[in-house]
Amino acid sequence: MTYLPRPARTAGRLTLALAALTVLAACSADIAPRGNEPAPELLAQVKPGELTRGDVRALLGSPSTTSAFGDETWYYISSQTTQWAFNATEELQRQVVAISFDDRGIVKDVRTMDETAGRDVEIVDRTTPTPGREETIIQQLLGNLGRFNKDAAK
Repeated sequence: MTYLPRPARTAGRLTLALAALTVLAACSADIAPRGNEPAPELLAQVKPGELTRGDVRALLGSPSTTSAFGDETWYYISSQTTQWAFNATEELQRQVVAISFDDRGIVKDVRTMDETAGRDVEIVDRTTPTPGREETIIQQLLGNLGRFNKDAAK
């Protein structure tokens, strides 16, 4: 058994500790902001009856999405997500700012919602039946052999 001098043992332990810290730092949680979160001081300037669509766009920027139908509403959606190593991404916080406009394009309503205002939507898992019968690939390939119209070929 060889004996290492004290400085060599200390350097080895220090190297091992630095390597362990580097591995742990690489596996730490990563918090990422996503979306378009208006600054609170800018959002406070958006008051019903005072600003137009153009004013809101100049102040807050383009919305994340707009309403698909009905009265026009702009949505500014933001969230913070985290992911640790190879685990699935987890949402820490979500905020949705909904700004509704009247027929003249003036701000009608401003609402701020968090993740508690959302609802879980159950996805329906069903398929639309197709007419006819189900055939294998071989039946499909060989099914038309011998089926042709001699009169159409003339």
